[in-house]
Amino acid sequence: MISTTGRRFVVMALFALAAAQGGYAQDKATPKPDLAKGQQIVGQVCAACHGTDGNSTIGANPKLAGQHADYLIKQLLDYTVKPGAQKPARENSVMAGFAATLSDADRRDVAAFLAVQKPKLGVARNRDTLALGQQIYRTGIADKAVPACAGCHSPNGAGIPSQYPRLAGQHAEYTEAQLKAFRDGVRRNNAPMMQIAARLSDAEIKAVADYIAGLR
Repeated sequence: MISTTGRRFVVMALFALAAAQGGYAQDKATPKPDLAKGQQIVGQVCAACHGTDGNSTIGANPKLAGQHADYLIKQLLDYTVKPGAQKPARENSVMAGFAATLSDADRRDVAAFLAVQKPKLGVARNRDTLALGQQIYRTGIADKAVPACAGCHSPNGAGIPSQYPRLAGQHAEYTEAQLKAFRDGVRRNNAPMMQIAARLSDAEIKAVADYIAGLR
């Protein structure tokens, strides 16, 4: 007969085997991203606005190089109207058109390719608002219950994979536009950001956006 300890060992081994098999099955079900295919799609579809390597040179269009893949996939999905919804969580007629043409595999490939590209550094351009921008990013605004941006996006703006996007070096014009979109309810795909942006003035948004552009 097997002892109690022996039975416990067998049960644990069976659970471990089942978990391993489950993970293997999941790995087989989700193919690895094809970076070459991602590069091809970026070159054909995304490059005009975001650059061939995701380093946009247009202030209104975000830099995507080095951005977390899971975050990019979520944003592409958020441009489409979900079942039961009247509007997408992110409204942009141009991006909605492009996003609608991508399959699940396309999104994975594009996101994976952009995630491994080297982001080009940016600079803060307004010395007069640098101190205010730094304060908002690093410590927040206590009187307005605005938390420090660094708490979620990290002190150097690298973000946290799968949760919070990379911000470092992003065009100030784009960051400013997104904060205002969150504040005004045009962009609705992140409730905490909508609440935070609602407490920021135009001047505060502009200051922190410019400061973020210089993070590295």
